[in-house]
Amino acid sequence: MQSIDSKVLSRIYGSGRGAVFTPGRFLDLGSRNAVDKVLSRLVQKGAIRRLARGLYDYPEHHPIMGILAPRPDAIAGALAGKQGIRLQPSGAYAANRLGLSTQVPARIVYLTDGPSRTVRVGNQEIRLQRTTPRSMGPAGRTSGLVIQALRHLGQKHVDDAVIQTLQHKLSDQDKKRLMKDIAYAPAWVGKHLRKIVRGEA
Repeated sequence: MQSIDSKVLSRIYGSGRGAVFTPGRFLDLGSRNAVDKVLSRLVQKGAIRRLARGLYDYPEHHPIMGILAPRPDAIAGALAGKQGIRLQPSGAYAANRLGLSTQVPARIVYLTDGPSRTVRVGNQEIRLQRTTPRSMGPAGRTSGLVIQALRHLGQKHVDDAVIQTLQHKLSDQDKKRLMKDIAYAPAWVGKHLRKIVRGEA
């Protein structure tokens, strides 16, 4: 029989580098106390990295940059935990993901239909913020990202340059989806979504 150590390690390796996880990922393999001890031993061996209390990753290595910081989406996914809980990047991070801002914010917020949680990893804060079902309607789709990015920029700051950037960034399929998800957007955002789809600027 495999030891709990080897079972946990096998699951981590199977997830691939860049995977982020909590002890809850392994509770089918042993008690919480046993899992915590295994993870602690793996940290001491350098096999995994402890990011914060109860949060670990199997870090990615870059040939020049060395060990890379964990991806925010991977951290958020690990925090969300249960399958079926949806996440939607919002605020400045949504704008960054779409190329509307070059700065990765120090505080990254994801809207969720699960519980709210916050964790600090290095210089970055990752927050899961519970929101309304309507706000989560287009979650996980590019249209959700666009709606959140425009809301973050604000009505006065969405200009022709922003519209043109999104027109070039989005695929035809993304644009079709925008029109289907327009009901989830505030009226002023909806106007801009139509401009993006129609090629106006």
